[in-house]
Amino acid sequence: MIKMKTLKLEQAKEILKALGLPSQQYNDRSGWVFLSLANVRAEDDWSAATAPLLPTVSIMDFIRTEYDKDYKPNSRETIRRQTLHQFDQAQIVDRNRDDPARATNSKDNNYSLNQPIIDILHAYPNGNWKELVKVFSDAVPTLQAQYERTIEKEKIPVKLPNGMEIKLSPGAHNQLHADIVHEFCPRFVKEGGKVLYIGDTASSRNEGGKHMILEKEYLESLNVPPMSHDKLPDVVVYDVERKWLFLIEAVTSHGPVSPKRWLELEEALKGCKVGRVYVTAFPHRNEFRKNAADIAWETEVWIADNPDHMIHFNGDRFMGPHE
Repeated sequence: MIKMKTLKLEQAKEILKALGLPSQQYNDRSGWVFLSLANVRAEDDWSAATAPLLPTVSIMDFIRTEYDKDYKPNSRETIRRQTLHQFDQAQIVDRNRDDPARATNSKDNNYSLNQPIIDILHAYPNGNWKELVKVFSDAVPTLQAQYERTIEKEKIPVKLPNGMEIKLSPGAHNQLHADIVHEFCPRFVKEGGKVLYIGDTASSRNEGGKHMILEKEYLESLNVPPMSHDKLPDVVVYDVERKWLFLIEAVTSHGPVSPKRWLELEEALKGCKVGRVYVTAFPHRNEFRKNAADIAWETEVWIADNPDHMIHFNGDRFMGPHE
């Protein structure tokens, strides 16, 4: 029986993947929810699939009874928000088929598979189920495609001083990167400078350290050694006229140019042949206040919501390299 339950779970995940759901929606949890919605037990053929109207609690009861997976009561919101909502978005379930006007916070909310999905299940695994999936996918954009279009629409455009435009993944940290290029550089770097590095924080997490801009050869010409994305500051800009290298950390939750960070960068850049200007950029004063005690002397602070001003953490001069 255990083998039959495992097989049914893997088959459910195969169907969900074929329907174009992202990986988070063809994991084990989603597979069990899908089996529950189809009312398919371990010993059943997929041709026995039906579409009962199921509230979240009933789905959890079915999974516990038929597949020995006991989700605790506080998991109900996880199942609803991270599986059922996505099934609804992908148009593989109907919410409140019996009363579409029912309030979203009603205790009687329920979910059920729609007829095209039932037709696919009745043809699985030996019938023309893949053809039916294609017909369904041609008529309904896959959830993965919907997500990709949404992400593309929400990406943050960054126009570089040389006229080139790039797009960063959505998020507060990358928005601050854009503010640095659009607001800081025109004010404090001669002619906007030459952007030598911008990291995309979301891509760096998910794609092994993707750089949106990395002028490796130019950095090496300034005697900046090769550095991984987690060692480089968030944005590096070169002021060609003054021969100043701006090393800018963008802070939305942590990571100003602290004394430790300053020493690390100074050691890494000891062979650099141009002046170095260390800047910590914040989106607003509240974030600055939280980090002020950690900022190193002989560095600069810039706050995006007051873009015309700088705060100088030094005693011998205003902005510029320090010996």
